[in-house]
Amino acid sequence: MHSPNTERHLTTLGHAALSGLVGNTPLLHVGEPFAPAGQGFWAKLEGFNPGGIKDRPGLHMVERARARGDLRPGGRIIESTSGTLGLGLALAGMVHGHPVTLVTDPGLELSMTRLLTAYGAQVNVVSEPHPTGGWQQARRDRVTQLLGQHPGSWCPDQYNNPDNTAAYTPLALELATELGHIDVLVCSVGTGGHSAGVSRVLQQLYPDLRLVGVDTIGSTIFGQPARPRLMRGLGSSIYPRNVAYDNFSEVHWVAPGEAVWACRQLAASHYATGGWSVGAVALVAGWLARTMPEDIRIAAIFPDGPQRYLGTVYDDDYCAAHGLLDSPPASEPDVIGCLDEKEVARWTRCTSVVDPLALDRAAGTDDPAADELRPEADAEEGR
Repeated sequence: MHSPNTERHLTTLGHAALSGLVGNTPLLHVGEPFAPAGQGFWAKLEGFNPGGIKDRPGLHMVERARARGDLRPGGRIIESTSGTLGLGLALAGMVHGHPVTLVTDPGLELSMTRLLTAYGAQVNVVSEPHPTGGWQQARRDRVTQLLGQHPGSWCPDQYNNPDNTAAYTPLALELATELGHIDVLVCSVGTGGHSAGVSRVLQQLYPDLRLVGVDTIGSTIFGQPARPRLMRGLGSSIYPRNVAYDNFSEVHWVAPGEAVWACRQLAASHYATGGWSVGAVALVAGWLARTMPEDIRIAAIFPDGPQRYLGTVYDDDYCAAHGLLDSPPASEPDVIGCLDEKEVARWTRCTSVVDPLALDRAAGTDDPAADELRPEADAEEGR
């Protein structure tokens, strides 16, 4: 029988070992029906992390904050999330001994709320959207309120925290080691963390690498107007400062029904699938594989698995009620010449990517409030 000191030591070792479950995720070649036989793209299956891709920044942001002294031992972690980062922070809180409070809204799936609670996090749900800033600003206001109520607490601020970006260096190195050479990287964009972090490293290794961003319709990140959005995990109604606009060669916007089609095609043909971001990325990566030379090596990042989407993406009644099963996507995206040429409503591509706030300043229409929000921002952000 172990002594109490031995038991505590073993428990500490066990919690520390949890972080070893993150990373070195599988790589899968995706071919037909997304690309002809012999062609395709390589998908990095980040859903094989315990909680998905956000386990990486959840752990890294907490570890760096602890090292700087921003987060003191036992201090409470408080953050706004639409789900996946919450899982990463719950993991980090367990590993390092911090209580975790996650602020979300009624759009979070009940299954995700139950899972976060089971992992020991407190889930705090805002009941009303902000009059102009929507659910995102309501959540941010609640985070500020809770930080004041808990002395010594800390907020990761995933949208603006450079540690969010730095957390993805290991993911970039895994891809480089596994593939040897990469010509094109396809990433969904929400907080901007993984697209910036992975591309920064890979573009140093492969200077000609092209970064293709995948956003959702109704998202402001790449200069479109903010609209209510059905898809969670990509897109934003604010301008996250972690988005590395200069790294992108092009951006694609994808509609919910198009992402659902791709998710279900992945499930039926490759067994490995995921949520909204995975479907949107697969749709775009498949098109690139079909239209680029056969010797071009394309890597795509799949941020999560399908489990939290069983009541949405994979629920026929839900999809039918939202008109997501009406028809498969077009074989080609629409094309616009500049980010704000028109409001897009279906899969659309633009090869001229700039920071929308820089455009506002150049036009002399910059509003200081735009750095935080746009009116009509009534949707979900990031993860």
